[in-house]
Amino acid sequence: MPLSRRDFLQRTTALAAAGLAISPELTAKVHSSVDDAIRVGLIGCGGRGTGAAVQALSTEQNVKLVAMGDAFRDRLDEAYTGIETQLTENELDIARLDVAEEHKFVGFDAYEKVLPLCDVVLIATPPGFRPIHFEAAVAADKQIFMEKPVAVDAPGVRRILAATEEAKTKKLNVVVGLQRHYERLYTDGWIDMLQHGAIGDITTSYVYWNSGGVWVRPREPQQTEMEYQMRNWYYFNWLCGDHINEQHIHNLDVGNWVKQAYPVTASGYGGRHVRNGKEHGEIFDHHAVEYTYADGSRMISQCRHWNGASTKVTEAFQGTNGTAPAPGKLLTPGGYGLLDHDARKDPNPYQTEHDLLFAAVAAGDYKYADAENAAKSTLTAVMGRMATYSGQVVDWDAAMASELDLSPLTYAFDAPPPILPLENGYYPIPVPGETRVM
Repeated sequence: MPLSRRDFLQRTTALAAAGLAISPELTAKVHSSVDDAIRVGLIGCGGRGTGAAVQALSTEQNVKLVAMGDAFRDRLDEAYTGIETQLTENELDIARLDVAEEHKFVGFDAYEKVLPLCDVVLIATPPGFRPIHFEAAVAADKQIFMEKPVAVDAPGVRRILAATEEAKTKKLNVVVGLQRHYERLYTDGWIDMLQHGAIGDITTSYVYWNSGGVWVRPREPQQTEMEYQMRNWYYFNWLCGDHINEQHIHNLDVGNWVKQAYPVTASGYGGRHVRNGKEHGEIFDHHAVEYTYADGSRMISQCRHWNGASTKVTEAFQGTNGTAPAPGKLLTPGGYGLLDHDARKDPNPYQTEHDLLFAAVAAGDYKYADAENAAKSTLTAVMGRMATYSGQVVDWDAAMASELDLSPLTYAFDAPPPILPLENGYYPIPVPGETRVM
């Protein structure tokens, strides 16, 4: 059904009024159904959604996946088959995959139908939809796992922050897929020692996501422009927010985590040097950003999608009394090792975040509130995009207050998306000095 943006947003708040929400006092016991299983719903059935569902079903708790929703039926079916295959290969109870045909929902409103059926919802749709789906999940009193980033623009970030306050009031666990927060390489001493001065005051942070890029899905003759962009969501800002937001947020978040702060300004440059075809939509293939924190320290950020070039995905820090050349490592000025974490036997952090979330849900505990930090690290990435697209120095407060909303006017496959190709088939590309970013 075609939905205007106003209708689409209003319907998210109607879930509670329609009697679909559960009292906050009951959320800890909501899974005490006939078979005492924690019922899981999946919204977004791509690769990450499939992985998150398998990880949820791999926890020690009595967990069942009972509902699935996606914009496309073929993606939903592929996810169902993939989950089934992975459960079988890992010798897990196939009965945990308990999604009846009538609980497989397709379309822009599929999330509305998933939420009433579950206790815990996994939100793995493209980032542009996350504010909508997170708001609805909080309104329906669901425990939540949500992938990163959590928005693509400042209005979306503000909506996440507002819903976060409601989630805290309701004591809803929210885990966000910034999995380094659940990875021993970071949590077994490294971050804590950096925050407590093991190498002195942090003067410079270095964060990188330099890789070869991701998939491209060819345009099919029968597709509308909306469907084409939804299928290739990575290359359109209203859906993805550019790869500085979708991928590099991990490293930017670590920089913020170490500093226990968020940057006050961002400046930099970027462009399209290698991945510059029609199929690469409107996003840049490289960004280089310098962030400044209130104490005057800098975070030097690089991310690029250049196939065949060197890869580098990591973080490092320079202090007044030593260095952290890589995650898990600390050195004195003379090169003496203060910490050298061997991560070879560490558990998978993608699994750990689900293990902890579902243990808390089963125990009726409120332990995890990741959304506020995730929203502010998302704005850090969006700030960087604003700086590279505009060529201007971008201020945190101005970025947070931006009213530039990237979402479409109508959510329907026969409706126009926010950006359309030019006559030559290419999409308009941001031009520093000209492009409006606020």
